[in-house]
Amino acid sequence: MHRRGFLKAGALPAATLGLSTPAQAQARPKVSWRLTSSFPRNLDTLYGAATTFSRMVSEATDGDFSIRVFSPGEIVPALEAREATSRGTVESCFTASSYSIGTDPAFMFGTVLLFGLNSRQQAAWLYEMEGIQKLNRMLYEKHNVLCFPLASTGAQMGGWFRKEIRSVEDLKGLKFRIGGLAGHVFQRLGTVPQQIAAGDIYPSLERGTIDAAEWIGPVDDEKLGLHKVAPYYYYPGWWEGTGILSLIVNKPKHDELPPAYRSILQTAAAAATAQTLARYDALNPPALRRLVAQGAQLRAFPQPVLDACYDETTKMHEEYSRNDPVYAEIYKDMSTFRTESYQWLQISEYTFDSYQIRRLRR
Repeated sequence: MHRRGFLKAGALPAATLGLSTPAQAQARPKVSWRLTSSFPRNLDTLYGAATTFSRMVSEATDGDFSIRVFSPGEIVPALEAREATSRGTVESCFTASSYSIGTDPAFMFGTVLLFGLNSRQQAAWLYEMEGIQKLNRMLYEKHNVLCFPLASTGAQMGGWFRKEIRSVEDLKGLKFRIGGLAGHVFQRLGTVPQQIAAGDIYPSLERGTIDAAEWIGPVDDEKLGLHKVAPYYYYPGWWEGTGILSLIVNKPKHDELPPAYRSILQTAAAAATAQTLARYDALNPPALRRLVAQGAQLRAFPQPVLDACYDETTKMHEEYSRNDPVYAEIYKDMSTFRTESYQWLQISEYTFDSYQIRRLRR
């Protein structure tokens, strides 16, 4: 089915409220929103999730509900998007919930659970285990916003380093651009974490202001040119087995929308999330080959480094859980689902993929 038809079909239950005939459709309100993105225009896969979403909403309402997308800095800086939405400066934003951990560490869960869920598990938890509803009820509503997935990146890389990481000792004193609670974990291991917006990463590496940086993965990292200033490309990005980037909307503005528009908003966001993951899965393999051809040196984090990070992550989760019942409840819910879902995935996808990879390497 054509995307426009699909979105309109998704909104059909609301048609009984007065949107079912052409004459009635003319009575639909004209709504114009602004959406500020935390991600620059040159990252077209990521930025494109917001423009795809905006186009879907417009098409499904024949242009009656329009959402104009703005680049970082056009209205507010990249890292202030959620706060601007909470205040009502803009109606919505496209950002990483984890950028707001300074306000509340539990904001991390809107993006990822460290050493947590992969893409399949994250989608299942959000859409089938009522993760979206739980996060909104327990976390976002008290900050005057609602949050819905808008993009899924899949598993991310561990970042670009000027020097090799052979042991935990090599992390000490390292100035590392890394966001969210992963920065807290690295800080516990002696690293100096830096929260830097996408557009500032390359110049910071080039000037030596930082020693390493993580962003997302091959296709976006290539566009930022990070391989030109830091040759060692590490994996896995254990802090983001997948990354969910969010549509955050001002709650009063959301509640003013007709029910059909709310339905279309959420349906378009879910469609954009699935499409973005598909794009990353299609574009990352050739991008990785190009990066290696240009001199990127792939490295796996040593097992002792991963073990140290895992242990510190577990301690951090336990500490935050003791201090915050909301953090504790969301962490328990996500980690329990992770454990239970692996009972299936280890005999399905994991076994199938592992066999195929071994055969293809022969």
